[in-house]
Amino acid sequence: MNARFDEIWVYLAASPLLGLTLTLLAYQGAVYVNKRCHGHPLANPVLLAVATLVSLLWLTDTPYGTYFDGAQFVHFLLGPATVALAIPLYAQLDRLKRLAMPLLGALLVGSLTAALSAVAIGGVIGASKATLLSLAPKSVTTPIAMGIAERIGGLPSLTAVLVISTGVIGAIGARYIYRALHIDDDSVRGFALGIAAHGIGTARAFQDSEQMGAFAALAMGLNGLTTALLLPVLIPWLLG
Repeated sequence: MNARFDEIWVYLAASPLLGLTLTLLAYQGAVYVNKRCHGHPLANPVLLAVATLVSLLWLTDTPYGTYFDGAQFVHFLLGPATVALAIPLYAQLDRLKRLAMPLLGALLVGSLTAALSAVAIGGVIGASKATLLSLAPKSVTTPIAMGIAERIGGLPSLTAVLVISTGVIGAIGARYIYRALHIDDDSVRGFALGIAAHGIGTARAFQDSEQMGAFAALAMGLNGLTTALLLPVLIPWLLG
């Protein structure tokens, strides 16, 4: 039975559609579980889908490269999906104009806090310099974060893992933090989540409201730009 299963799996793994199919099934299954749990933060679709895929690849001894041959089609759609975030942003344009100055202040403080607090905590627990440099851009969306890490001397692969972990933790914990601090304004909640938890946090924000998602998308983009400009200047001064 196991030999027969291995033969079938080897045959399926030869198709680039395997990675695409597994990704879609894992995510749709995770969304279903999330709905059955009434949107409970711990049933985060990204967390469940990643755990499912990692477990499956490990159990079947499938190389990541084989999986990504198909999953790259989903990866390609990240670009158009990011551009599409301009639509809800445009719908909130008037409110964005009114809040321009407070948002810029929050962006600067949030961007610096996200990066420097991670480096400070890592330093306290004795992390290596390479790890600290990889930690610094952990609140920026993955492609930008990996580029920043490479530029400042970090490990892009480690940064990618830290970015995903940060996004999942932010998406799970945000609701509890808002409740504890009595934060009810969707624009404030969304902007904070976009800065702290990038794309995964933005996806979580859209589950609550379009306004919250729009502000999260804006924060995600601006935080990427701000961090890319500030970290290469600050990190050599702090860790040089």
